[in-house]
Amino acid sequence: MKLTTTLAAAVAMALAAPAVAANERILLKTPVAFSTELPGLGTPIVRVSEDLATISGKRVQMKVYEPGKLVAPFEILDAVSSGKINSGYATAGYWAGKIPAAPLFSAVPFGPEAGEYMAWLYYGNGLALYQEMYDQAGYNVKVLPCTIIAPETSGWFAEEITSAEQLDGLKMRFFGLGGKVMQKLGVATSLLPGGEIFPALEKGAIDATEFSMPAIDQRLGFDKLVKFNYFPGWHQQATVFELLINKDEWNGLAAELQAQIELACKAQMTESFAEGEAIQFAAMQKNVEENGVAIKDWSPEMLELFRATWEEVAAEEVARDPFFAKVYEDLKAFRDGYAIWKSHAFLPRN
Repeated sequence: MKLTTTLAAAVAMALAAPAVAANERILLKTPVAFSTELPGLGTPIVRVSEDLATISGKRVQMKVYEPGKLVAPFEILDAVSSGKINSGYATAGYWAGKIPAAPLFSAVPFGPEAGEYMAWLYYGNGLALYQEMYDQAGYNVKVLPCTIIAPETSGWFAEEITSAEQLDGLKMRFFGLGGKVMQKLGVATSLLPGGEIFPALEKGAIDATEFSMPAIDQRLGFDKLVKFNYFPGWHQQATVFELLINKDEWNGLAAELQAQIELACKAQMTESFAEGEAIQFAAMQKNVEENGVAIKDWSPEMLELFRATWEEVAAEEVARDPFFAKVYEDLKAFRDGYAIWKSHAFLPRN
């Protein structure tokens, strides 16, 4: 009788567990750092919200808030960690002032392209180090790579740039570790959110800017004020964007719901890259044919200057911060191995 009663209780509990999980629901209130009107930059998180509602049967829903509507872009990390909000969408490069290693999980000068970056994140040590970075820095967040985009342009200038001397004294909006390179070359850099760049250019607060890919920059109207658009984007050959979820909230979710969120983000890593690759050439054609933009490639000498200066910056950052050194050396080791494959497998670009 006692054994029968125990078995009956165990069966009842087993049957009840899925029912509880099936009734679990979560609303992710997600402020974003980029307007959802920007293709490839803001559009992916909208698709994530739509995909989550579909694959979870609306058990996981996401409400997306435009930049500044709920939390300012540069406050997203702190707000998610403290539980003020339960999720947010940004890029780790925005936290460089708080965590020196953060830009390595966003974009690396002369760094990996999208395929190599994802290989390191998912099949190297990248993703584990990414989470370790936030844990070690005391942030109560779960991080999920959720978007990756193709190379960006390396800047919009009012005049043709043919020498390093022309950079000295320039005021320019610049992102991430590439900004440290430009500072070494005499550029006064600032990291402005996308919506503030055009007014700053118009008022003369900055002389030049970089922001993103041609189709995105076109939406922000840079071509109306500065006509020389430079390539390649040596500072951002690929850029990763993150979904941050409050870790207490994440740990309280059923494994099924966690998996759905993870899979929705992995899907956007694919779709965002495809979207970015698909829409750039039309934007570049329009810039030249209708907007009077001159598309310029950096000379080999200027690219070598940027590369040599980046190596100086990287060495300084490695010496300054132990965790930066840990991540950078791991990424470098992965890239040294990947170079064997890359040098033999792909057709030469030129």
